[in-house]
Amino acid sequence: MAALPGAAAVLAADEEPAGIQLFLPAGYDLLWSAVILVVIAAVFYKLVLPRMNAVLDERASLIEGGIEKAAAAQKQADEALAKQQELLAEARAEAAQVREEARAEGTAIVKELRAKANEEAERITETAHRQIEAERQSAVVSLRTEVGSLATELASKIVGESLEDSARQSRVVDRFLDELEASQAVASTKEA
Repeated sequence: MAALPGAAAVLAADEEPAGIQLFLPAGYDLLWSAVILVVIAAVFYKLVLPRMNAVLDERASLIEGGIEKAAAAQKQADEALAKQQELLAEARAEAAQVREEARAEGTAIVKELRAKANEEAERITETAHRQIEAERQSAVVSLRTEVGSLATELASKIVGESLEDSARQSRVVDRFLDELEASQAVASTKEA
């Protein structure tokens, strides 16, 4: 047996590759490597590739669904934004209308209050004129009475007879006042 190992060593030494043969594998290694590669490729093609394609297809459909959902959500958001802007514009228009109505109402209230104030002022003025006229009439009556008594007293002193009779006294006072008013009327027409 000792010869065998030495013979194999000799045979091995004789077949040792040299030069470019060092880099190239033997033919039987190439054959078995090709067979194993074909078996692995067939298993990969039959088992792994369909599962990978299924996973990739599922991911693609999820991504497409997500994109569609995102597009739908964006569309809804755009519609909601447009509606909100429309509502905001309507609210602004309504607020402007309310402000205008309030201004008009305020103007109407001011006019109404001014009219009432004017009416009240006219009523107060009318009342004051009536009161002044009543006081003037009262003063005229009082003045007539006093002037009449003074005139009667004066006339009785001048005439020397008593004018105690009320009818006589009244005629004398009326005649005196008529003459006084006539003289005042003449004086005012001369001035005018």
